[in-house]
Amino acid sequence: MLLVGGTAQSTVLITVEEALEQAFPGSTTDRQTLFLSDEQREAVERESGAEVTSALATRYEARDEKGTVIGWAYLDTHRVRTLPETLMIVLDGDGTVKRVEVVTFREPLEYMPREGWYGQYEGQQLDQDLALKRDIRPVTGATLTARATTAAVRRILAIHEVASEEGEQ
Repeated sequence: MLLVGGTAQSTVLITVEEALEQAFPGSTTDRQTLFLSDEQREAVERESGAEVTSALATRYEARDEKGTVIGWAYLDTHRVRTLPETLMIVLDGDGTVKRVEVVTFREPLEYMPREGWYGQYEGQQLDQDLALKRDIRPVTGATLTARATTAAVRRILAIHEVASEEGEQ
């Protein structure tokens, strides 16, 4: 679906609801807004190496039919080259990356890696190997997107870690 508003185009690749259903089929999700303190923002930036531009973080907590938490999905909107994209970064119950889903992409679509490229984030955790040219292969012609995606995943893993330490889960 292509949405046009003013002079900017925004390509919506999947809705948040569709992405949640694919990530957590048959589960219930609860939307939560996290408010990061200045200290938490600093900790996230220090741990992730990625800038935190907002003290607000949106996540969805997924529960199975018994009410057990089975994972989380965070939304991260950031600039790629000159325009924003929104990713849904899904974490398993153990806090590792389950999947990365591109929700919206405003840059030209040729700057977006192929869908299979995002699969390499599966199972990743926040460590030194979660980086381009380490566990993450770069993409010719989409270098800025690859950098932005990796920074977003690192940022979300750090936010999740900080939120866990503060007992917000």
